[in-house]
Amino acid sequence: MLNAVTTFLLIGLGGLVTSHEAGMSVPDWPTTYGYNMFLFPVDKWVGGIFYEHSHRLLASVVGFLTTLLAIFIWLKDSRKWLHWLGIAAFLLVILQGILGGLRVRWQLNWLGVPHGAVAQTFLVLTCAIALCLSRWWQNLETAKLVSVPRGLRKHIFYVTLLIFIQLLIAATMRHQHAGLAISDFPLAHGKIWPDTTPTTIASYNAQRTEMNGENPITAFQVNLQMVHRLVAYTIFLGVAAAAFLARKKLGGGDALTKFAFFWLILLSLQIVLGAATIWSNKAADVTTLHVMVGAAALLTGALWCLMAARRTRLAA
Repeated sequence: MLNAVTTFLLIGLGGLVTSHEAGMSVPDWPTTYGYNMFLFPVDKWVGGIFYEHSHRLLASVVGFLTTLLAIFIWLKDSRKWLHWLGIAAFLLVILQGILGGLRVRWQLNWLGVPHGAVAQTFLVLTCAIALCLSRWWQNLETAKLVSVPRGLRKHIFYVTLLIFIQLLIAATMRHQHAGLAISDFPLAHGKIWPDTTPTTIASYNAQRTEMNGENPITAFQVNLQMVHRLVAYTIFLGVAAAAFLARKKLGGGDALTKFAFFWLILLSLQIVLGAATIWSNKAADVTTLHVMVGAAALLTGALWCLMAARRTRLAA
């Protein structure tokens, strides 16, 4: 559980790094301005260096905890499939560290997208391991269980997959470092669907209020943000349908029904935060909270699927 919580906080800290444009504040890796990263003087933790260096240190803590977790599972748990999950988590955290390091060494912003994708996958994996190690997972074997209809399980799986795709779209937007491609909401440059002709894009760039050394926006970035909005609406409708389907199929008092309605609350909050991100001109704290709630929404859907599959298998 500690590993899972620390991973979630690491995603939040990574969001702060991107929100503060601090990703290249430390230009070397694995050292920090020539120092061993664990010996870097505290008085030099200033500006963007604070966020980037803190992110590195917390990532090291997550790597250490993941190593301990994999060893613990291998030595103390008899489930072979769980052993392989522990190894997968260990390999993923190594891959994540390498991706983060290569992004600095090669100065390639696009590496932030796979870096973010692996982070989300790793979060789901560590939380899944924590769930499988929990007392709830073990006690379920002796409980009276009702199986979860296959159609409901498939619906929630596909909505969760769509959330993962949405997070990749969001990561692509964030790591282009072009500010807000669309600066108003619920309209988009005053229209339902904005014009993206070269002349209009040039006028958007001339009128932008957040152009503080940022790259000019392009038609692709405007259209990508519109896709992001449309996918967000689709996900919200999918989660709302999941919650009401769960109540219909499982009953209002069922734990999975309550979890589905919690998911709906998360998605509602996420849409509000998405709007607030635009209205606040990408305020770092609001944008980072938007990232963290997105990760929590993905995690909620994934854990719901795991719990439903476990319950259905035991009920059968």
